[in-house]
Amino acid sequence: MLKDITIGQYIPGDTPVHNLDPRVKIIITFAFIAALFFINKFFGYLFVIGFMVMAVYLSKIPVRYLFKGLKPLIVIILLTVALNIFMTEGEVIYTLWKLKITKEGLIQAGFMALRLIFLITGASLLTLTTSPISLTDGIEKLLNPLKRIGVPAHELAMMMTIALRFIPTLLEETDKIMKAQMARGADFETGNIISRAKAMVPLLVPLFISAFRRADELALAMEARCYRGGEKRTRMKQLVIESRDYIAITITVIFFAAILWSRYLVK
Repeated sequence: MLKDITIGQYIPGDTPVHNLDPRVKIIITFAFIAALFFINKFFGYLFVIGFMVMAVYLSKIPVRYLFKGLKPLIVIILLTVALNIFMTEGEVIYTLWKLKITKEGLIQAGFMALRLIFLITGASLLTLTTSPISLTDGIEKLLNPLKRIGVPAHELAMMMTIALRFIPTLLEETDKIMKAQMARGADFETGNIISRAKAMVPLLVPLFISAFRRADELALAMEARCYRGGEKRTRMKQLVIESRDYIAITITVIFFAAILWSRYLVK
């Protein structure tokens, strides 16, 4: 299941989505996430589905690989759905022991499940189509106005990108350590919560040691290349907004307007 997490991974490609300016992709992703919380009718999700289908088709990312990232979060999604079904007050349509299923609860649960699914897939699509270097440059450019108030834009962007890229690396390391411990007789799947927590100790200790070792190696590599932060740092490829970026922004504006129309004008 650890291998199913796709956030933080990157698939190289030469597609319209891959070639978009990273700043534009970051802005579109945030606009997409914000639009999800404006939807108050299932009709609005038709626009979201259309937007996602277009983005996935243009990015050439396999749909099976994209939605594979949902597997580790199935429990969280189901728990969220269950809480909304049984904890939302309203018109009772069925009673299960002391728990009451309401019409409003079912609607709210559907909204929450769809929001979580599209939020995860939208964020995954950003990292799957944007290289770490481009993502760092895009975040730094967007944070540049904050330099006037003393915010270290470059360092902050670098830390965010490194943390994001460490996710698949640490997951792969965790999987290797878990298999090695299971070969030595460790059991991570049976017993009560306390025994399972104790069984995680042989996993966490080498994982932290490996993470610190990788962080130290990364620091030495950056220092060996004379890395001194973003001051007076030049780039081989400059970020330039092109016509395809304006087209993507226009489509996003139309999509956001359609979401607002479905919220306020459609009865």
